[in-house]
Amino acid sequence: MSWEEILEAQQRSLAHLRSVYREDAETVIADARYGFISGLMKETLRKPAIERRSISDSIDKVLVNRWLGLFIFLALLYGVFQFTFTASVPLMDWIDEGFGWLADEAGSISPAWLGSFIGDGIFGGVGSVLMFVPPIFLLFLALAFLEDCGYLARAAFVMDRLMHRIGLHGRSFIPLVLGFGCNVPAIMATRTIENPKDRLTTILINPFMSCGARLPIYILFAGAFFTSHQGLVVFSMYAIGIILATIMALVLRKTLLRGPSGHFVMELPPYRLPTITGLLMHTWERGKVFLIRAGTIIFAIVVLVWLLDYTGALEPIGRAIAPVFSPLGFGQWQAAVALVFGFLAKEVVVGTFGTLFAGAEGLGDLGDVVGLELAWTPLIAFGFMAFCLIYVPCVATIAIIRRETNSWRWPAFTVGYTIAIGWIVAMLIYQIGSLFT
Repeated sequence: MSWEEILEAQQRSLAHLRSVYREDAETVIADARYGFISGLMKETLRKPAIERRSISDSIDKVLVNRWLGLFIFLALLYGVFQFTFTASVPLMDWIDEGFGWLADEAGSISPAWLGSFIGDGIFGGVGSVLMFVPPIFLLFLALAFLEDCGYLARAAFVMDRLMHRIGLHGRSFIPLVLGFGCNVPAIMATRTIENPKDRLTTILINPFMSCGARLPIYILFAGAFFTSHQGLVVFSMYAIGIILATIMALVLRKTLLRGPSGHFVMELPPYRLPTITGLLMHTWERGKVFLIRAGTIIFAIVVLVWLLDYTGALEPIGRAIAPVFSPLGFGQWQAAVALVFGFLAKEVVVGTFGTLFAGAEGLGDLGDVVGLELAWTPLIAFGFMAFCLIYVPCVATIAIIRRETNSWRWPAFTVGYTIAIGWIVAMLIYQIGSLFT
């Protein structure tokens, strides 16, 4: 790299810091340095009984409290989902109506196969995925706010105590939280973990974090089967993922990856009011990945689904696989096909249903259509969401695990154990739930 390129990169970095923090680089760096010192002191020193506290210290006394901190974190997470649903519903309805109108108009195109391709394949399949752009962007906006205001660093500090109990430490918390956006960059973020066994454990449990690609599945069925409790049901999916990640971390650290965990020291940045520029920038950086996937990978897969369905080749494939899911309550060939293609990208689960049921008009939203056509109950829908949460992560995540571990052993292990756990959990939900319904 030439010195001109280095200076140009420097100016871009300085401009970025000014636009996000509204302060010069020297101030931002100084804040980060003193934040690190503050975090180090909180880990190693006890303050005297009588001391004048700053506003930041007073806030930390509550947010980083040993007993209240975890409950506050869970309450904020629940609030994020409630905000996401409440604010996104009007926008989702508008997008859904728009693509529905386009699909109806495309149905009159000749020849019939071209009208079916445009209406059912493109508008029915890809449109059913793009409908979830508003909640995904709003979720990223809320997480960006918590990050930019300085709270997420405190959450990692709070979770450090729990992490130590399962053989990890607070530094693993940040990649796990990043997994709520996308598991791929989250797994790459584990490079900051010095202890090799801590890092590998964090990589292997990261797929349990509900990425943005799974959110359309949750919203689709929560909206159709749990209208009055959508936020709570979606929150439960994230909670199940966190619980399973905790259990698996404990198991791995007691069996395959035994050894002491590393130490955790993290900077506690000062509280600051996030800037509009910074929030929009961080939201776009995360959300544009979903749009790019919708325009490339998801589009290609949905077209393939339409082609196989139009030629009659898809149903025999689904019927051959469906019996595996019968004990879970969703042993229909359509559900089996959606799950198979969901391995390529989780958003495709919704896109596949959108393509398969594009011709079922007048039955309501896609989630209602799936429920009516497959005779699903809320119990089956909940088990299906849980299986989508747990079973094998997308192919991009498997590829990044291969790259980060430099071995096919751990990706294969991830595929095997997530499918097994997903099947067992969904089976227990359906079988035990059936006893009470």
